[in-house]
Amino acid sequence: MDIRSGCGYPYSALSNFAPHRFSLDGVECASMEGLLQSLKFDKAHVQIEVCKLVGKTAKHRGSARNAAWQRQQLLWWQGNTMKRDSVDYQTFLDRAFDAMAAQSESFRKALLATQDAVLTHSIGKTREADTVLTQREFCSILMKIRARLQAASSESRI
Repeated sequence: MDIRSGCGYPYSALSNFAPHRFSLDGVECASMEGLLQSLKFDKAHVQIEVCKLVGKTAKHRGSARNAAWQRQQLLWWQGNTMKRDSVDYQTFLDRAFDAMAAQSESFRKALLATQDAVLTHSIGKTREADTVLTQREFCSILMKIRARLQAASSESRI
């Protein structure tokens, strides 16, 4: 099941471009794309504004910062610097997606609608140095959250 915007449900609803509201560390996010693009900016007040964006608007806002973060391989969140290839960054990604899953019913429903399908993201990049979220990171995080939601759902039926 290939996740991408502009495709049918639930694929497009799982895209980072999809509008799923959630809050992370007190910052309101309108979409995962807004949050991910905000990480390219080292100023917290700019991050707050970028987090309010959705879809292509968010992607476009962050694209101007691609060369800078890629050259340094550094990303930022609320005054903290993270190396792109660090455990700290992977922990941050998990926290971000967990927050969205906990706070967005539409995201949870779309994820559960995939049932046991293998999730793919053919338009994503594969090298960490080139993107804030690789295909592998994205799909493995989603499948991990889905497994947790499915387990909780089956326990509640017992």
